[in-house]
Amino acid sequence: MFTDILRNNKVVAGILAFLRIYIGYQWLTSGFGKITGGGFDASGFMQGAIASAGGEHPAVQGWWAAFLETVALPNAELFSFVVMWGEFLVGAALILGLFTNFAALMGITMNFAFLFSGTVSTNALMVLITVFLLVAGYNAGRFGLDRWVMPYLKNHNPRQKHKTKPATV
Repeated sequence: MFTDILRNNKVVAGILAFLRIYIGYQWLTSGFGKITGGGFDASGFMQGAIASAGGEHPAVQGWWAAFLETVALPNAELFSFVVMWGEFLVGAALILGLFTNFAALMGITMNFAFLFSGTVSTNALMVLITVFLLVAGYNAGRFGLDRWVMPYLKNHNPRQKHKTKPATV
């Protein structure tokens, strides 16, 4: 019943739009600051997360530190680019309500990466709100560009044009 209300109620869609724009603003401003700040480099953050995996009470699990050390850190330039532009684009998409579910999924993925790296900040709150956006599905973007874009894409899907209709008896 709760998911039905979350997915179909127009009043809830308005609340979700407010939450979506709030989360989008957080991502957009964070990404914009990194893009325009010049010289954003995530390698220091990654090195700090790797260092937090040791000691008596590690804040970062070993498997995540191993990933950071062997995959992310050697490719820090690529990861820096993906983080700053990912934050900006996720924010813009959420504010506009464009591809809302995909943007929310990418946002929660980044939130979990930050949480795995030992950073709490606003990430836990953002994860909680984003879960509601994801469960709400289309309703989270009802008062956004998804209202027009998603039906257009559904009606103009090239795969749909090549499917034959079943024969009627």
